[in-house]
Amino acid sequence: MEAVILCGGKGTRLREETEFRPKPLVEIGDYPILWHIMRHYRHFGVKDFVLCLGYKGSMIRDYFLNYNMHQCNCRLDMATDAVEAFDATTPLDWRISFIDTGQETLTGSRLRMALPYLKGERFFATYGDGVSNVDLQLLLKRHRENGKLATVTAVHPSSRFGELDLHDGAVRSFVEKPQVTDGWINGGFFVFEKKALMRLPLEESNVSLEGQLLEQLSAENQLGVYEHDGFWQCMDTYREMQMLDGLWKSGKAEWKTWSDEPLATSKAECA
Repeated sequence: MEAVILCGGKGTRLREETEFRPKPLVEIGDYPILWHIMRHYRHFGVKDFVLCLGYKGSMIRDYFLNYNMHQCNCRLDMATDAVEAFDATTPLDWRISFIDTGQETLTGSRLRMALPYLKGERFFATYGDGVSNVDLQLLLKRHRENGKLATVTAVHPSSRFGELDLHDGAVRSFVEKPQVTDGWINGGFFVFEKKALMRLPLEESNVSLEGQLLEQLSAENQLGVYEHDGFWQCMDTYREMQMLDGLWKSGKAEWKTWSDEPLATSKAECA
């Protein structure tokens, strides 16, 4: 299985950060949110990625092209351009395709433009700005069972307000912006059959995944669902970025499903 990640949007609601870099490179702890997403997929055996680039896409390409050099001390011989690494760690074993899908292209068309670079007939897809501990193996199992062209992960959204647990005129607990238990939204972790997107013209650039393609698939009874009750959080605002960063630094990042060994292979492989 391969994973396509949408990395081309401008992230205007996070302009404090995205004025200078693409949203997928905004950091949670020491690493971009994109790295966190890819580590989660790798935990389930996925190591082939297609990144749909757009806004400031060259920065994402450069980050990974120079990834190993950023993880170690090194010496550069400027006369020969030779680089010697002193204490390089074991590199990640990801294979990444960087696909320029345009500055203004909508999400559905970005996915369509990624299809020629995929080997299989089925693939994972997600956005480059949301983290979750969703079980990708169970998501794939549900997709196989429902026999539909696409499956979307449904999640409970976060509340806009803090939640109070009241008892006898006192507050027993306070939880800042908890996930609500009622209602479901698009959590952004998908499985698609290639033919779900082959109907879109390759040269078309204004097809929305959410507003058009998913609506069409649901109208045709070709959109299945996997209900995820665990952790999920998008990073649309500066406050959400700070929250995720705080969870990571305090050791409370529920989306951290992987071990700290770079090449550790999970027992739960998606094939």
